[in-house]
Amino acid sequence: MAVDVVTFGCRLNIVESESMRQQALEAGHQDLVIFNTCAVTAEATRQARQAIRRLKRERPEATIVVTGCAAQIEPAMFAAMDEVDRVIGNSEKSQSHTWAQLADPTAASERVQVADIMAVRETASHLIDGFEGRTRAFVQVQNGCDHRCTFCIIPYGRGPSRSVAMGAAVDQIKRLVDRGYKEVVLTGVDMTSWGADLPGTPRLGQLMQSILTHVPDLPRLRLSSIDSIEADEALIDALACEKRLMPHLHLSLQAGDDMILKRMKRRHLRDDAIAFSQKIKALRPDIVFGADIIAGFPTETEEMFANSLALVRECDLTYLHVFPFSPREGTPAARMPQLPKQVVKDRAKRLRAAGDLALDTYLKSQLGTVQNVLVEQDHLGRGEGFATVRFRSQVTAGQIIQAPILAVEGHDLVAA
Repeated sequence: MAVDVVTFGCRLNIVESESMRQQALEAGHQDLVIFNTCAVTAEATRQARQAIRRLKRERPEATIVVTGCAAQIEPAMFAAMDEVDRVIGNSEKSQSHTWAQLADPTAASERVQVADIMAVRETASHLIDGFEGRTRAFVQVQNGCDHRCTFCIIPYGRGPSRSVAMGAAVDQIKRLVDRGYKEVVLTGVDMTSWGADLPGTPRLGQLMQSILTHVPDLPRLRLSSIDSIEADEALIDALACEKRLMPHLHLSLQAGDDMILKRMKRRHLRDDAIAFSQKIKALRPDIVFGADIIAGFPTETEEMFANSLALVRECDLTYLHVFPFSPREGTPAARMPQLPKQVVKDRAKRLRAAGDLALDTYLKSQLGTVQNVLVEQDHLGRGEGFATVRFRSQVTAGQIIQAPILAVEGHDLVAA
């Protein structure tokens, strides 16, 4: 293939990677590899550097372009790597002329093209008509973040919060449905801030209801991670009433102790998270929750950690993304008193064990049910509640089928 993209990090990067791949192909690139990096942890940046070195050993003739959040935040570090030909910022990577210029051997261009992301006031809507090798489509509706959680470097990689206009998002989803996609996942950095910068300041719930109204042929709409404290009533109503809106929410909780939440500069407290999950569960009993939780945040005592551990049960969490805290240079949390690495590692292990138990309990509760499964590839699909379903018989990718659940194997449901 003329253009390959290596993607790290979030679902938003998946959208942007596909957009870059298409633009680079249209520009005529040959033997190009784009690394779309993540900066959420120092480990993510280290993994990207390692992958770049490995790729260059395997394909010495390939042109390597590095972009994404890590490149935006630390461009000089990637520019110092002999393996890297170009470093492109997060704003530049979404512009077609960037890829056209890079493909033109007569065009003069700087090796590092990284502008001030804080000056960006609009976000590209990434009008993608398909996703190579995927049956679910990801649609970016928001980018950036105006909040300043003490552990997070991402606002400095993504810039201020900005929204894709409702009409542009609806039009893109119409095109994807016309191309046969059965499920669309809305993505962004701070999803519940969508609309704050648009005329009339609409809310995320209004966007979802507009999509469901104006794209009646869309079978399944799904949300990526949200901040529950900012969920609006229209969003809650949609979850309660719209069966095409999938019963799965991934919550940005981060901790279950009030003092740690305050030191993180989060906008919710423990009781807020519990009340939200209970309210949604009452309205939509089949809802399944996932959550991000950080283990071993600076100053976290064993008692504080126990509150986070208990949140798995109290919020009825099923899918946990556990992050062992690691200090990210440039964030306030990196200057706080750190816990011993072994303590952080142990707490992350205990959180993951709690998550594994919760997932196993949920999967076993699905035995004997009939699931509506979107088949993503031969023998593999995903249920409405986000469970992975494996088929014992041959099935056709891209179809939604009713599947009786016969067994649980590992972290998967098994269907006939």
